[in-house]
Amino acid sequence: MLMMMKPCYTAALLAVAVLGVAFVDATVVTTCRAAADADARVDYGFCVAELGKHHDSPGADAWGLAKVAALTGVVDADNAAYDARDLLAKGPGGGAAAALARCGELYRAAGFAFAEAHDDINARDYAAGKGKAADAASLARQCDAAFAAGKDDAAAAPPVIAQHGSYAARIAIVCTAITNLIE
Repeated sequence: MLMMMKPCYTAALLAVAVLGVAFVDATVVTTCRAAADADARVDYGFCVAELGKHHDSPGADAWGLAKVAALTGVVDADNAAYDARDLLAKGPGGGAAAALARCGELYRAAGFAFAEAHDDINARDYAAGKGKAADAASLARQCDAAFAAGKDDAAAAPPVIAQHGSYAARIAIVCTAITNLIE
């Protein structure tokens, strides 16, 4: 049996749902806007999309969102390490195999660096947290360099690996810019 709700209850539930979504998004949107306004390198749309989908974002202040950015970096770096491992298992030849192996190491290290950034920001050691986020982005860039050094069939990182490098750089910038807002 289908029950009909009274219009006033339906309107009240709809208003709570809409206000709840607006409130959840407002903190992420406002913080990402402030970060983008303060640092031209911040991709506002990327910031909102990535931080907005994390379960710790609703109601988080700038301090919480800086930690979310670092945690998001951890997850993506771990995914990159797994992607490198999976591509390596397919048996690429020559420089590609060496570059993929190196990328796996680099992304594992980048994941740890993002985790340390989270821990430092959590401990309110903002300078150390920003330094670790920068280290993580640098490690990801070294993966691209590993492919370029191969000078054979491995002149460029495979797209699945390259996207992780871009992500690491962008989320490190977001993490740093948001951390700058709380100093």
